[in-house]
Amino acid sequence: MLKKVYIEITNNCNLNCSFCTLKKKKNKVVSVDEFNIILDKLKGHTNYLYFHVLGEPLLHPNINELIDLAKNNNFNVNITTNGYFINKIKYNENIRQINISLHSYTDNISIDDYLNNIFDSVNNLSKYTYISYRIWTKNKYIKDIIDRINKYYSVNIDINNLKNIKIKDNIFFHINEEFIWPSLDNNIYKEDGMCHGLRDHIGILSDGTVIPCCLDGEGIINLGNIYSENLYDILNSYRALNMINKFKENKRCEELCKHCDFIK
Repeated sequence: MLKKVYIEITNNCNLNCSFCTLKKKKNKVVSVDEFNIILDKLKGHTNYLYFHVLGEPLLHPNINELIDLAKNNNFNVNITTNGYFINKIKYNENIRQINISLHSYTDNISIDDYLNNIFDSVNNLSKYTYISYRIWTKNKYIKDIIDRINKYYSVNIDINNLKNIKIKDNIFFHINEEFIWPSLDNNIYKEDGMCHGLRDHIGILSDGTVIPCCLDGEGIINLGNIYSENLYDILNSYRALNMINKFKENKRCEELCKHCDFIK
């Protein structure tokens, strides 16, 4: 049983954030029929779905339908979003957790308009959903954002406190260091290291490609396709099992993994 499965319900995004990896695949939106195939094949393999790899999940035209379908099939739904379209799911009671990447804010609108839209939606969502506000330590808007959160919620968050801070019931705030996406073109190279990819989670891209973790947004480590193959066979393929066995030996066998700094 996997702890969680990341599903990229769309790789489309409304932003072009500097910290995000460059998307090379064609734009793709998972259809409702395709999503039902994914749900059917994930039954018995996990209880938790995360709508997150590349793309902004709330851009999906049927986002609430997908959430409800997952919940009706006994999956717990978690969403990572940049927050711009959070009002689209404002009244959906079938979401376990929403992670809001505040470091995604750009000055295309005012910071007050951006945050007030989020605050308004969170006021309703937090009645039945865990909310996690997240921001990178070196984000240029971090002070402005924290100041507004402190004022809105009457709290006193310390910009230097790299901990998970409880703001109020079901609402949390987390400051963390920015990570570097794995890439065959970066200067990172390590042959040793253990990862939980494939051992407690996998990812599924919008085109159905099964990947070992949510950081392989281009499907470089292509383990198979969820639309045409059985998940059991994919997870028990030579390539997948070799990765797991090598990680148990603290070794990285895949070239992309050797260029990953997140493992540490």
